[in-house]
Amino acid sequence: MATIDVFNYNVPVESSFGYSQAIKSGDLIHVSGQLSFGEAGEFLYAGDAAAQLKQTHACMDKVLDYYGATRNQIVSQTLYVVNLRQNFEVTARGNVNYFGDHRPVSTIVGVTELGFPDQVIEISFIIDTKLPV
Repeated sequence: MATIDVFNYNVPVESSFGYSQAIKSGDLIHVSGQLSFGEAGEFLYAGDAAAQLKQTHACMDKVLDYYGATRNQIVSQTLYVVNLRQNFEVTARGNVNYFGDHRPVSTIVGVTELGFPDQVIEISFIIDTKLPV
């Protein structure tokens, strides 16, 4: 029987919107859109794509750490980017820096807005815990 392991930051939006940051079911971990949250659950770096991406990657690392996983076990990601043409290069550079030689499947979607004012980046992803770390 598969077990379910849920991860949350315990920030207010999890309750007010009614979701979990990540759920592990079997060997897969499905991760909700990660964004530029600080330690107290506050949104950081309004309007700054590069800083938001760096902080979003730090939040992704917290999810990975919780499950004892690594970036090399991320098999798929979807990036949502406001003003995609304007922010494509910074997003691409940040993505390559984050993953190094690892290449998960990836979709980047240009959107008109995200959940917080001046939010530019959000990333959801899937982890396969059966892959080598």
